[in-house]
Amino acid sequence: MRIVVAMSGGVDSSVVAGLMHEAGHEVIGVTLQLYDHGAASGRKGACCAGQDIHDASNVADRLGIAHYVIDAEAAFRAAVIGDFADSYAAGTTPVPCVRCNQHLKFGDLLILARDLGAEALATGHYVRREQGPEGAELHTAADAARDQSWFLFATTRDQLDYARFPLGAMPDKAAVRAEAARMGLPVAEKADSQDICFVPAGSYADIVGRLRPEATAPGEIVDAAGTVLGTHQGIARYTVGQGKRLGAASGQVVTRIDPARRRIVVGPRGTGARMVRFTEPNWLIDRPETPFRATVKLRARETPHPATIDAAAGTVTLDEPVLAAPGQACVIYRDSRVLGGGFIAA
Repeated sequence: MRIVVAMSGGVDSSVVAGLMHEAGHEVIGVTLQLYDHGAASGRKGACCAGQDIHDASNVADRLGIAHYVIDAEAAFRAAVIGDFADSYAAGTTPVPCVRCNQHLKFGDLLILARDLGAEALATGHYVRREQGPEGAELHTAADAARDQSWFLFATTRDQLDYARFPLGAMPDKAAVRAEAARMGLPVAEKADSQDICFVPAGSYADIVGRLRPEATAPGEIVDAAGTVLGTHQGIARYTVGQGKRLGAASGQVVTRIDPARRRIVVGPRGTGARMVRFTEPNWLIDRPETPFRATVKLRARETPHPATIDAAAGTVTLDEPVLAAPGQACVIYRDSRVLGGGFIAA
């Protein structure tokens, strides 16, 4: 088949391109240039800018496949960076990787792949796509430490049907690097990218401050009764559940962010609630009409929580109280399969 491979310049997507090429498919590599922030574009741990584009091109040359670079900076700035800053200003914690997957990799890039006459879009994500009785299903990766299913909950059923994830069955990253070395790819030992790829020097608050300066203005740290315990240097530096940078409130955790009054509200560790509301639902099954039992993950790296899900109401009732961060993803699982999810509501 003709397959478009999303090539970020890293070892994962490079191996995907190599595997698809070795399987006899006509491979077209496409790199989305997402940003150019000077220091970020040349920094180790970045992706989709600067040296990474050159690396993707070098891999394509080594494999003898076509490779195109698409300027996606404007779309990335609007859908990901803008949303990132707006979310922190609103007192919520964004997940830029979910938005990037949702709008660019499985949005704009997938449309481009179809325009190029490709029969599939392959990416380097660590998830498994399995064919079930009702179509394609999204499952967790064989390597639990690398699983990225939480970040792909917003992939629609139509997008999932078109997508391919060759690395989902790989036992670990060492096996992926071994494949890259076997194929003679120049990125075999390249360092992994970090989660927030567009942040220079790891200072995300600087980006937020430029776009939404009110989110980095000083304010008060208070307890649930409103008693002032200290001050902070911007709500953008905090997320619900955080226990750092609390000064005199050290030993407690952030339980709520009040953007209107620029207040960080703290409480004892162990604070939480059993009910979580979620918005922007995306179902990878027919939407259940009655409440059902499943497990949910409210953060990317945590043990799933047993819960009762009411799809019609957009609520999750956990068996045990959990402190959920508004803006993060609420992803619903049954065993290894992703059933759907949404974004945690404030």
